[in-house]
Amino acid sequence: MWRIARDSKVLDVNASYSYLLWCRDFAATSVLATVEGEPAGFVTGYRRPDQPDTLMVWQVAVDADFRGKRIASRMLDAVVDQQDTPVAAMETTITPDNEASIQLFTAFARSRGAEITRGPGFDSSHFPDGHESELLFRIGPLS
Repeated sequence: MWRIARDSKVLDVNASYSYLLWCRDFAATSVLATVEGEPAGFVTGYRRPDQPDTLMVWQVAVDADFRGKRIASRMLDAVVDQQDTPVAAMETTITPDNEASIQLFTAFARSRGAEITRGPGFDSSHFPDGHESELLFRIGPLS
């Protein structure tokens, strides 16, 4: 997972240790896609503590060798469909220039017949390292 994030050249790369923790502690809200036993992509997410019916998607990544095969959209469907209790909404933050992610989540909302709203997420002033601002995308209600 760490390698896929690193090689994407667009994702914030977390410590390799954090990906192990995601697999262990957030397996119910994350997905690892494999092709012939090799990691092809992942979605990491969690239930918002203040809104437990909302699934916050932290990262979506697909290995360059497997892009264009709808792996990302199938992983988003899987992470919602595998929940023990229903998910009313999905949230994610996206930088304004990340067209691929905007298209992915817009298509997901459309496929679920859900509305998608965009609003302020985190302004660049929140980040100490020059990170771009992130918009909050909320998709729901999910059926």
